[in-house]
Amino acid sequence: VQLQASGGGLVQTGGSLRLSCVASGSIFSIVGVGWYRQAPGKQREWVAGITSGGSANYADSVKGRVTISRDNAKSTGYLQMDSLRSEDTGVYYCRITGGGIDYWGKGTLVTVSS
Repeated sequence: VQLQASGGGLVQTGGSLRLSCVASGSIFSIVGVGWYRQAPGKQREWVAGITSGGSANYADSVKGRVTISRDNAKSTGYLQMDSLRSEDTGVYYCRITGGGIDYWGKGTLVTVSS
């Protein structure tokens, strides 16, 4: 299984970005999808997750500003980020887990400028 995250970029404070995570293989529908981020000089932290059944959870720091979703037909997970703040800057990673697997994708950089 390979994961490819994309959609990062430079955005101004208050702007929006949608990150995508495409998985190869045929197991996407049975795994959970998680998004994590790592800010410069900080540890990687969990941002949001969605189960195979579609239940979503969010870190308090992004709740109300971020929406996680998935399209099993496209083997793709999404992270819609709105009202971005400077503290949202970092490298964002997707991860799929479940059924005995645990894969991380390469990150995509999000930079929020004031």
